[in-house]
Amino acid sequence: MIKHNSYFNEKVQSLGFEGKTQPVSVGVMEAGEYRFGTEAAERMQVITGALVVLLPGSSDWQCFSAGQSFDVPANSAFDLKVEETSAYACFYG
Repeated sequence: MIKHNSYFNEKVQSLGFEGKTQPVSVGVMEAGEYRFGTEAAERMQVITGALVVLLPGSSDWQCFSAGQSFDVPANSAFDLKVEETSAYACFYG
């Protein structure tokens, strides 16, 4: 089953599904600044555009472009700056 999620006044939207080995979501973020909390560990893969990320425990913002990924630990939060509409895939667990 595919689940549609919408966040931040519909500026972030995703489709979630149960992958073969773990839950996955694929989505799009419009330009803006966002803060996400995590329950499970997450691996975010940038598909198009770029995400500028402040990871938990870090004081340095990092830019991840298409083809790059980053990991976020469970039970934490991370901040994003998105300068252009960007697509991503998120793998949970």
